Amino acid sequence: MNKTINKLVLILLVMVSSMANAQLVQPEWSKNAVIYEVNIRQYTPEGTFNAFAKELPRLKELGVDVIWIMPIHPIGVKNRKGGMGSYYSVKDYTDVAPEYGTKADFKSLVDKAHLLGIKVLIDWVANHSAWDNKWLEQHSDWYVRGKDGEIATQYDWTDVAKLDYTHPEMRTAMIDAMKYWVSDFDIDGYRCDVAFLVPVDFWEQLRVELETIKPVYMLAEMEWNPDINPTPDAYFNKAFNASYGWSFMGTSNDFINGKKSLAEFKKELGANYAKFPANMHKLYFLTNHDENSWNGTVDEKYGKNWQQVGIMVYTLPQSLPLIYTGEEAGLNRRLSFFEKDQIKTTEWANTSRIAWYKRMTNLKHTVPAFSNDNNLGSWKELKMTTKSTAEDICYAYTRTNGNSEAYVFINFHYNPIVVSTADANLNILSSGYKIESNANQVLKNGTITLAPYSYIVYYK
Repeated sequence: MNKTINKLVLILLVMVSSMANAQLVQPEWSKNAVIYEVNIRQYTPEGTFNAFAKELPRLKELGVDVIWIMPIHPIGVKNRKGGMGSYYSVKDYTDVAPEYGTKADFKSLVDKAHLLGIKVLIDWVANHSAWDNKWLEQHSDWYVRGKDGEIATQYDWTDVAKLDYTHPEMRTAMIDAMKYWVSDFDIDGYRCDVAFLVPVDFWEQLRVELETIKPVYMLAEMEWNPDINPTPDAYFNKAFNASYGWSFMGTSNDFINGKKSLAEFKKELGANYAKFPANMHKLYFLTNHDENSWNGTVDEKYGKNWQQVGIMVYTLPQSLPLIYTGEEAGLNRRLSFFEKDQIKTTEWANTSRIAWYKRMTNLKHTVPAFSNDNNLGSWKELKMTTKSTAEDICYAYTRTNGNSEAYVFINFHYNPIVVSTADANLNILSSGYKIESNANQVLKNGTITLAPYSYIVYYK
């Protein structure tokens, strides 16, 4: 009894401390971190924890600081989609899928990652469970019911049942399950699936309890839905360190495919930053498991502009850049979501793309101007003028942090363009700056000639 009271007092004290601080303090390691999403099923022929663990040194060399492992749990059989089912249909929150290996295998994977200095997040599905999860059998009142009295699902997710967060007992069971992986396996946090469909007060309660074990990093698959979230930043003051950059991905894709102008992209990018706490991290990406399987490969979505959008992923403010399984090797096909569809050995052989990603992670790691401890005020968009007939095709901005400065220029057009700006003296870039670029560029007399489909970054 005394142990229980002491634990409750500890939790209350942490809650009070958390409430006194309006925003989370980001961990030091996250200020220039790059995250890698791991699809265990498709990564290797074996599709196991042990087989993937052999790839960790390669990812370390690539510049990966954090791995996010897609759901590790047993997948439901009842109402299963496809032959192997959705990773996000969880049959047991405290076990691992037998096809991936054992709990001991998973613990070994986490330990090996930590030895390399790599943090480990696992995917967590708190909104719904599989239909054959034992919770549904033992506690059917823990689930939302529709008007007909039947247990509800959402959207077209017919393989899962929606959990009801008005039940304190269910909340406690969910928190206990999430504490289990932190305490017994030493994971470093969670990527939380459809976080916006779960009440913010649950996430706040969870965060407090997890941090009685160790500091954690929490990534939310959400940005802001005004119909669901009370305020844009409600989930990010005390619950989550980072959000998905859905707005960046969607608007950049619309721009590249001619559905929006560059001016509209820039306007939406700035407006999105303004909605959230200034220190909140944004998961920026070219692809992820959903995008790859359902909406297209990087090449399908961005074509010849994939590097031009990619350079923004690594150099915009508060960016937590994401690399998805196979992306760094130029994987140019959609992986099946419900079946075994392994990446073949030959598909890992695109060394030119791997080299490009290494350069990007190096920029993020070594240039203070691109660090996430740099406030938004240090990001300045440059108004560019051009002598060519091409319009609305060059995006440029500066980043500063102490003595570190960076200038980013991007040409999205198929023609070369000659640009200048009244916002900065471009002549200073001729000496004292290092250069990262994917094409030959010319700096002369205060103008820059940008090659077609290219970028150039001057930094020091």
